[in-house]
Amino acid sequence: MRTPQLADNLRRAVLQAAIAGKLNDRTSEDARDLLAAIQTEKTAQQKTGKQKKNKPLAAIKEEEIPFAIPENWVWVRLGEVLELINGRAYKQNELLAEGKYKVLRVGNFFSNGSWYFSDLELPSEKYCDKGDLLYAWSASFGPKIWDGERIIFHYHIWNVKYGMLNRDFVYYFLMADTFNIHNDLNGTTMKHLSMENMIQRIIPLPPLTEQQQIVAKLNQLLTEIDELKAQEQALLATQNAFPKKLRAAILQAAMQGELNERTNENARDLLAAIQAEKAALQKTGKLKKDKPLAAIKEEEIPFAIPENWVWVRLGDVAEINPRNKAQDETEAGFMPMNLLNGGFQNSFAFENRSWEKIKKSFTHFSDGDVVIAKITPCFQNRKSAVISGLPNKIGAGTTELHVLRPYAAKVLPEYLLLIAKTTAFINGGVANFTGTAGQQRVSSDFIKNYPIPLPPLTEQQQIVTKLEALLAEIDTLENAA
Repeated sequence: MRTPQLADNLRRAVLQAAIAGKLNDRTSEDARDLLAAIQTEKTAQQKTGKQKKNKPLAAIKEEEIPFAIPENWVWVRLGEVLELINGRAYKQNELLAEGKYKVLRVGNFFSNGSWYFSDLELPSEKYCDKGDLLYAWSASFGPKIWDGERIIFHYHIWNVKYGMLNRDFVYYFLMADTFNIHNDLNGTTMKHLSMENMIQRIIPLPPLTEQQQIVAKLNQLLTEIDELKAQEQALLATQNAFPKKLRAAILQAAMQGELNERTNENARDLLAAIQAEKAALQKTGKLKKDKPLAAIKEEEIPFAIPENWVWVRLGDVAEINPRNKAQDETEAGFMPMNLLNGGFQNSFAFENRSWEKIKKSFTHFSDGDVVIAKITPCFQNRKSAVISGLPNKIGAGTTELHVLRPYAAKVLPEYLLLIAKTTAFINGGVANFTGTAGQQRVSSDFIKNYPIPLPPLTEQQQIVTKLEALLAEIDTLENAA
């Protein structure tokens, strides 16, 4: 589903109109007088040593000017009217978990979280105070008016000294200019905007009164646009929620036998055949004996099912977390978590590896197995799939998986996958999470003992076919919206 961009586009257009002089009234002031006063003040500061001397910047060429501005405005280079003070480049051992001074880094520039600290007391120019105008010049780009306590600012951040200019006008110009900087970035792994490049950039300079007018107008318009953005996001959340709710409702209807035709088969016969198959495998040593699972109590049954279906536990119909055996040189598939896709789809990928390299310290699976991510948030994101197409039909992957291997061919893995995608299964798993925050997981006991409705094999096939068609239709509608 496409994301609405009206508010973002409006914000960009309004900022551009403002810095072109289209949102304010003309005054009798001339920005050239302001520029002369700035240059006089700059010379005085350099004379007293309060500001270092820099070589003059090149005159602005006509081909550099991107748009027309009012006659009483003037184009200048940023270095003519602003001073950029860089933060301190810390050594890793100077950044502490706790210390006397907070350190503002580019990584928490916009979030104000995950602080580092330092015990170093630095010269005053390496601190920023409430109200200072800052600019992140690598990784995350853009301006910020600091509204917190006094703090050390790290390398990759400039403290922008705006002198005689209106701070908020400079802030809004820098915000608008972030749309234009990307062709001037340097670096490969981490993009950055050099100070040399920044001071060469050009800015349309209005008289001071008109700067104030622009700020007042932008404060009003951007507040209204923020309100529009909130409405957009609420609408988008509703639009995005509907397909998800529809999929969940269809899955639930399928689990209650509402999407398929009844047959004269009885799932109790199927369950007896599964139990016989399981006993045969145990007798030959192909399957180890487990103690029988507890009978399903009436209070565990969440809804009614057709009379020819039966409630069973997942461990009654599938082996949980089996292991594979193969020769070391056998080619196999390897699946890290990032290759297992989430949502309601059945989608994954794998890399080819030798069995010797992946047989230890990884989760085993084979063609026809159902894999389910067990760790948060992958579990809630429905990262699960029916595995197929592996080299030599075997594979291994992330340890954060549970694996269901249906006994014989009497339970469709695709049907078990649909159960793993249901809201009831997800909510049940979350309610039974084990572990600490951020490392919570669904246990194998939850998987093994989870009660499921088991239809006869023909009705399983009907349900899988029907749901694949319905879910594909929802995908089509969602992508076209």
